[in-house]
Amino acid sequence: MPKVNFTLRLAQEYNRLYRSCKTAPLRFGEVDAIVDTILENRDRYEDVSSVVGAPWFFLAAIHNMESGLDFTCHLHNGDPLSARTVHVPAGRPKSGKPPFTWEESAEDALRMRRIERVESWSLERVLYELERYNGWGYRLYHPYVLSPYLWSFSNHYTSGKYTADGRWSDTAKSRQCGAAVILRRLEERGEISFSEPPETPLFYYSTGLVEGSEKLQEFLNGIEGITLRVDGRPGRKTSNAVKKAFGFYLAEDPRNNG
Repeated sequence: MPKVNFTLRLAQEYNRLYRSCKTAPLRFGEVDAIVDTILENRDRYEDVSSVVGAPWFFLAAIHNMESGLDFTCHLHNGDPLSARTVHVPAGRPKSGKPPFTWEESAEDALRMRRIERVESWSLERVLYELERYNGWGYRLYHPYVLSPYLWSFSNHYTSGKYTADGRWSDTAKSRQCGAAVILRRLEERGEISFSEPPETPLFYYSTGLVEGSEKLQEFLNGIEGITLRVDGRPGRKTSNAVKKAFGFYLAEDPRNNG
């Protein structure tokens, strides 16, 4: 499946949707019950989180989506831990012998998707990685439907889903609580918090210090395949990263005139 890059425009979309997300009133009790169960098992999520570097609540949201918070199932896809996975992705974990512990399976599922390489876990990056975990089918092939993996049980989702791998229905409805809705409720209950992103400043190419450019470098480091020193000097490497992420160099980069 084609890759969807983490861009500033996509980050802004995630932030807008999350901040305007409202749980469907008839689902309040169900969402709170899910959150209660997650909090009861927070220690287990934190144990795996400490190994792979992802936030514990990111792991918990995936666990709910893939196996309904069942600790006897693989995090990859909900198959039983008594054997390697059968459904996509099949044959996981590749190392070790079944039965697997949930922690072993969870670490394998996250490393398989290279989650440990994510350096910055902003709200927007969390939502991007959640959607990437499930796949880009909605965004690429059914863009009129926001992914229920994120938004089911909210004002951002009504109907439309994959009923099986590669099989689509406009009328089918997800019966699972979306991951973003879980995060929103965790935040409402004071269990997690996301800071508002700073206003995006205008930057220009310079080999010297430019006030505020550290924020640009930190943002760029959250994009897969980009690693910058956060030094406040938006020179050639920072401009290269901007080109990779957005398709253009920084203003005043000499290469803009080449």
